[in-house]
Amino acid sequence: MKVIFLSDVPRVGKKYDVKEVNDGYAMNFLLPRKLATMATPKALAELETRKKEISIEREVQEELLMKNLEEIKGKTITIKGKTNDKGHLFSAIHKKEITEAMKEQNRAEISEEFIILEKPIKEVGEHEIQVSIKGKKSSFKLLVEKI
Repeated sequence: MKVIFLSDVPRVGKKYDVKEVNDGYAMNFLLPRKLATMATPKALAELETRKKEISIEREVQEELLMKNLEEIKGKTITIKGKTNDKGHLFSAIHKKEITEAMKEQNRAEISEEFIILEKPIKEVGEHEIQVSIKGKKSSFKLLVEKI
């Protein structure tokens, strides 16, 4: 039976794949759990339009990311944290905190996956943060201050 996968099924198929599977597997496992739907001509046509919509959406998101990448170039973001006497932070600053501060202070939205951070930041001071999106790189300064 030919089916269209509605979500990823490990070792069988990925979302929006069209594959031939055993009838019993499709009827007893995939269809009842809404992991797949039968590949009718109407469903295949809908799949093609959905794939086109997704590709257009992806292009728009990439353009927005590139715009944000240019916006943050050379900017400075400030994050405050509690420190000990030596200037070490009690809790490290991770990618999530950096992206939230970036949204709040610069209104630039860049996902955590694009920020290059070898290890969490644990010291007060100025740090250079690298951002890489599809081979294009940029950087900004992160200023960590004590409260």
